[in-house]
Amino acid sequence: MFATTTSSNAVKNTTYKVVIPFYLYAALAFFIATIMLFFSTNAFTQHYFHPNTLAITHTMALGWGTMIILGASHQLIPVLIEAKLFSNFLAYLSFVFAGVGIPLLVFAFLNFQFDWTARTGGILINASIVCYLANIAASINKSKNENVHAVYVFTAAGWLFITCFLGLLLVWNFTGPILNKESIHYLTLHAHMGIVGWFLLLVIGVGSRLIPMFLISKYDDPKKLWMIYYLINAGLISFVFLFFYASSNQLFLIPIAAILIAIFLFGLYCRKAYQKRIRNKIDEQMRVSLLSVALMVLPIIILLIVMIMLLFSFNGSKQVLTYGFSIFFGWITAIILGMTFKTLPFIVWNKIYHDKAGLGKTPNPKELFNGKVFNVMGLAYLAGFIFFTLGILLSNTLVLQAATILLLITAVLYNWNIIKMVWHKPVIQ
Repeated sequence: MFATTTSSNAVKNTTYKVVIPFYLYAALAFFIATIMLFFSTNAFTQHYFHPNTLAITHTMALGWGTMIILGASHQLIPVLIEAKLFSNFLAYLSFVFAGVGIPLLVFAFLNFQFDWTARTGGILINASIVCYLANIAASINKSKNENVHAVYVFTAAGWLFITCFLGLLLVWNFTGPILNKESIHYLTLHAHMGIVGWFLLLVIGVGSRLIPMFLISKYDDPKKLWMIYYLINAGLISFVFLFFYASSNQLFLIPIAAILIAIFLFGLYCRKAYQKRIRNKIDEQMRVSLLSVALMVLPIIILLIVMIMLLFSFNGSKQVLTYGFSIFFGWITAIILGMTFKTLPFIVWNKIYHDKAGLGKTPNPKELFNGKVFNVMGLAYLAGFIFFTLGILLSNTLVLQAATILLLITAVLYNWNIIKMVWHKPVIQ
């Protein structure tokens, strides 16, 4: 889900001043989310509709996942469509609106007060998405090249807007009913439009471009990617339809099956890219990114378990919490942790050394961050994710607390490497 700067022409299109603030904001949001997690372990032994859980979920979904995607895709779109980004100004506006709106919304959730704070936050976030969507649409419209990856990004942005707009309606619905039912009734719809329509669609669309690139693989299969695209969108649209009109929960197996097939096909796509790679050695950043592909299946398995439990009238609250955690701290976090250190080094390198190339020996982009720190971060993350998942299922606060320490260490080390890269000083030999 990240941009690359292997094309020197594409680099000139979007200034680093647009991209890097999104990375820094996302890194800080990840750190704040792990701190909130540390002080909210009890919330994960209770019902999933809890103020702390809502605040952490939206910090991860908006502040961590969405902000880094927004920033990176401003760099990636010009690469995909071979044309300039339509407007840096719209990109700046998108950052400012989201950067102010997200903490307002999270603060409102944390205090469980749906007053002007929540409403203002929701409006600003929607304004940010409108700027982003308009920028992407205008950029693609200027290009003469039809690109399946760009279509993925644009469609995902459309789903993001629908998700955020529904979220804004739900915020207003808490204090002044404007929908037919209570807001909690629509949470499943709101969540899955964001998870599938925004995150899954965008990760597959962009990942199918970047994974072969970073594996140095020539594999490409546009027909398979279009099939995956239609399966995901058909599955999500049918889910929305069934949400309002289904007479039986068993019918929801239809969209689940469509999306599961799409994920399976994407897994095959990545496997083919891996098999046809030119370079045999795989670095640690790509290992973490490929792990995230495997983690896509885990939420589907948990969702199926939840559905079975609901059919037999069992309480599936633990499984729902595990489902959400496996998405935001599992699959999404894993791919960000891996891809950040495959992309940001190139962006920073171009910022510092683009005009100095040829004057002497310059560092390799991967030398801009500490590889040992990255490896420790990866181990802390994996252990923290596994133990926290077990802690939820066992309702064990001691295990949860230990796991949050590991996840907090992950966030600290991630931020340390990000700061090390962004504040890198020129070194020419």
